[in-house]
Amino acid sequence: MSLSHQFIFGIYPYICGALFILGSLMRFDREQYSWRSESSQMLSTGSLRVGSNLFHIGIIGLFFGHFVGMLTPHSVIHALGITAGQKQMLAVVAGGILGVIALIGLILLIHRRLTNARVRATSRGRDFLVLFWILATLLLGLSTVPLSVQHSDGGTMLKLMSWAQHLVTFQGDAPSFITDVSIVFKIHMFMGMSLFAIFPFTRLVHVWSGFASVGYIARPWQVVRSRKMGLNK
Repeated sequence: MSLSHQFIFGIYPYICGALFILGSLMRFDREQYSWRSESSQMLSTGSLRVGSNLFHIGIIGLFFGHFVGMLTPHSVIHALGITAGQKQMLAVVAGGILGVIALIGLILLIHRRLTNARVRATSRGRDFLVLFWILATLLLGLSTVPLSVQHSDGGTMLKLMSWAQHLVTFQGDAPSFITDVSIVFKIHMFMGMSLFAIFPFTRLVHVWSGFASVGYIARPWQVVRSRKMGLNK
């Protein structure tokens, strides 16, 4: 196992995680007025609604799919009567469908931002950075589908799961599980981890607000009285 492999898959994930959390906290503390999605809907609607909906459906599904799929212990999957091969095929089918949905939406958003003069004029370099970074990550992820189909025994998936689970439990042997995994998987993983590192410095920070909005479900009702009612009393 080379030093570069050990660094990228054993140390770099923690660097990305620290930047993700600490960077988000610092941005919220120091630049709250920039904590928004910076929507360009008022400038031009066009393909925004379709592209945005497709992209969000696909990317949210992929995020939770990766989260649950990678971090669910092997014993739980085995107890449910699901073999490694079956779980891998489920991941291939679901991930492929969600990946294509997200890709179509993202291409529509990129095309709109590049071709619409008003939207392009208000775009920043970091907007294009995050769009094309996600595009490359999605394309790499979809390119792993044929590789997964060729090795349908679930062996590669088990290695990736072991890497992720040992990583989140702070075990130093995590990189050793994926030494012989295809380079396509490794580049995809590197791009995905790096996305968390650039997250706090882009408009992606509005994702936190989306998660926080769940709190409104348990929020107590607000009693609002009109001024007329107050005067009558």
